[in-house]
Amino acid sequence: MSQTDPISDFLTRIRNGLQADHDDAVIPASKLKIEMARLLAEQGYVESYSVEPGRVGQNLRVTLKYTEDRKPVIMGLQRVSKPGRRRYVAAGEVPKVQGGMGTSIVSTSHGVMTGHDARRSGVGGELVARVW
Repeated sequence: MSQTDPISDFLTRIRNGLQADHDDAVIPASKLKIEMARLLAEQGYVESYSVEPGRVGQNLRVTLKYTEDRKPVIMGLQRVSKPGRRRYVAAGEVPKVQGGMGTSIVSTSHGVMTGHDARRSGVGGELVARVW
């Protein structure tokens, strides 16, 4: 039984890139992944992102971000809602990550947004991932 989870793959490629001290990670692009990369860039977890044509479809190039002494800015990435077990939260139940130090990524009917924005907008949705 081989089920693939493109979002887990996205997070793992970023995690592996940081561990291997790479400057960027290249991931097959999808609308959700592009939105997640946008949030990571807005929140300051990654330097930037760009969409490039690939051999098949498009690729998403995420430029990883490090501190002065080359420590990764992202301490952890965690997939919350998995294909086998989706996790939905109401607007008031969006969890704080690391006491507000991290960010939760929520896919709502108003688009992909941070947990903070989802709480403020009063919308719930699928809790996709947590970053800290």
